[in-house]
Amino acid sequence: MSAHAGGAVEIDGPWTHRWVAANGARFHLAECGNGPLVLFLHGFPEFWWAWRHQLPALADLGYRAAAMDLRGYGGSDKTPRGYDPVTLAGDVAGLVRSLGHSDAVLVGHGWGGYVAWATATLHPRQVNSLAVVGAPHPLRLRREAFRGGSQLRSAGHVVSFQAPLLPERQLVADDGALVERLLRRWSAPGSAFPDPEAARRYRTAMQLWPAPHCALEYYRWLVRAAFRSDGRRFVARMKQPVTQRVLQVHGMLDPSVLPATAEGSAEYVAGPHRWRLLDGVGHFPHEEAPDAFLKELLAWLDEA
Repeated sequence: MSAHAGGAVEIDGPWTHRWVAANGARFHLAECGNGPLVLFLHGFPEFWWAWRHQLPALADLGYRAAAMDLRGYGGSDKTPRGYDPVTLAGDVAGLVRSLGHSDAVLVGHGWGGYVAWATATLHPRQVNSLAVVGAPHPLRLRREAFRGGSQLRSAGHVVSFQAPLLPERQLVADDGALVERLLRRWSAPGSAFPDPEAARRYRTAMQLWPAPHCALEYYRWLVRAAFRSDGRRFVARMKQPVTQRVLQVHGMLDPSVLPATAEGSAEYVAGPHRWRLLDGVGHFPHEEAPDAFLKELLAWLDEA
């Protein structure tokens, strides 16, 4: 890892940085505490640091709290391929095993939530339960997007990200200014997030080339797979209901993934399902309202 990459992702705090091999790649994570594993999965355009508020809190309560950089982000490998949910779910399941655990509680936001849903279905033995934040079940998201209407209009960035080369250049232009604009655009009006430090951290991390290309490949798979056999196979496998306990947390003012889209995910859950809508919060509940989000998460964990 270059000095620049290390400085961008190895942020000091009450955690330890590790690099762990899993599923044919090497992943960076920050962890603290000992006990049952809670694995945090960030979304776009963030990296592991998105969970800085939650890691020490869970460690203090007797959990081993770990936040990974997803494939292509931060300090993790930026491979030429592997940005489909089947491979990404394999990353998570493999990482759980590499950390010496048979299973984990998964907590995922955005794309991390999408991957958490996929991991729970494709690798159920490695998932004890899952909490998803701003992330509908993949089939619910697919259905609402194909219907058109409000959700499709709210996801205009997904369409713009399909263009070759230009979106990558836009993400790094002007010292990553677009990253900060997206964080502000998807947060609730008047939100204190991102503060100057968060904006700087996320802008810097996205410039670890080829992170922009890797991050956009997640979105490109989402659209291309709708017309390919691998996408149809994924849809067929995801029809298997989730049997683990599920907590869904969503911001009432999320302009990117609409609450109505996410709420319908319960139909794909056969196990206990809890829905929590946070007032005055946008797409980043764990960042915009960390105390309120942590309260919901801990209450749910306590009931296990």
